[in-house]
Amino acid sequence: MSGARRPRIGVLALQGDVREHVHALEASGADARPIRRPAELDEIDGIVIPGGESTTMSKLLGIFELYDPLAEKLSDGLPAYGSCAGMIMLASTILDTRPDARHLDALDITVRRNAFGRQVESFETDLEFAGITDADDADPMRAVFIRAPWVESVAPGVEVLARVPEGPARGRIVAVRQGDVLATSFHPEVTGDRRVHEYFVEMVRR
Repeated sequence: MSGARRPRIGVLALQGDVREHVHALEASGADARPIRRPAELDEIDGIVIPGGESTTMSKLLGIFELYDPLAEKLSDGLPAYGSCAGMIMLASTILDTRPDARHLDALDITVRRNAFGRQVESFETDLEFAGITDADDADPMRAVFIRAPWVESVAPGVEVLARVPEGPARGRIVAVRQGDVLATSFHPEVTGDRRVHEYFVEMVRR
């Protein structure tokens, strides 16, 4: 991939904050586009799986005949970023989900759905994000959690990038990376802080 070309990054456009992710990716130096058909997977260098409802998303992947092609692309090394429900879809093990829900097994982690509680218990906090906020003079990252999962455990080779800094969920893992797969429990696309998207665009570019 030429260093001069903007990386082509798709956003899975079945539900969730598709438009917000596309805008954030474009602002971060990518050529972003919605993905709804299997053939479109052949045209991208990376993919974002947005938030939404993970069991519904797994059904829609089947309805749109995207599940198997996307799983194959991820197995072959397609870089991916999942936020909130996207983290659940990328995980290898999911707690508190329906028995018929499918996931993509791209991250060797165990996640718990709706770990922070119901919609009314959504919250915001500032956190430190390895590789982003540890730069000189970098501000903490404002993170928005909406019916979010957290990571219960990670396998060797999975890097923990962020944890909840305080409160009842203090220490819970909310951002991870394994190779070219990134996931966050929170929604950076809604805050105007582009640093997670810039981080992922740079991952794809490399």
